[in-house]
Amino acid sequence: MRGFPPLKVQNNLCNRYILMAEPDHIFVNPLPNLSHGGYPAAFPFFYIKPAENEKIIRKFYPEEKGPVTNIDPIGNFPVIIKKSLLEKIAPTWMNVPLRMKDDPETDKAFGWVLEMYAYAVASALHGMQHILQKDFMIQPPWDLEVGKKFVIHYTYGCDYSLKGKLTYGKIGKWRFDKRSYLRGPPPKILPLPSPGVPESVVTLVKMVNEATANIPGWDAE
Repeated sequence: MRGFPPLKVQNNLCNRYILMAEPDHIFVNPLPNLSHGGYPAAFPFFYIKPAENEKIIRKFYPEEKGPVTNIDPIGNFPVIIKKSLLEKIAPTWMNVPLRMKDDPETDKAFGWVLEMYAYAVASALHGMQHILQKDFMIQPPWDLEVGKKFVIHYTYGCDYSLKGKLTYGKIGKWRFDKRSYLRGPPPKILPLPSPGVPESVVTLVKMVNEATANIPGWDAE
């Protein structure tokens, strides 16, 4: 969407590293390779808590592998990882979530974050730890500024009054929530929020509008 300077590819970089991202990620600044050597880079999620779920985690990460603190508080996105490392853990990563899903206790406890836990556990089973990059991503409306962050993750609904006050948990007079568009795409130009709404939310909506304005046939039935 936003015009970035051309990427200078050195040492066949694009063939050696993989970026794992989701459809609700918007790139707001040019993304460097945040990984280093044998350590992939990942965003730490506050709601991924292996230590608080040790009883369940131990079904898939036995004690002989070490403490559950070896498991990073991450998901499988956003992640920058060497292709060779991903190839190594991929078979394990494929099987761990299947086992978790087949276990009723685990499936109930982890719910929609099951795949995230599965990637974290699969990585730890191979002794792989990640560089935790808090600047990798922001999540409006809780993160207020874009700054030098690289990705906006529009996972939470953004509800505000016409005075720019957050009304989270209550539908606001102005709102942007991807769940409002389960049956169809958003309109070509979304209204901008009122003055006082955080920069992160304003930037998110502006970039969605930039995309819809430039995708041919967006308004076509």
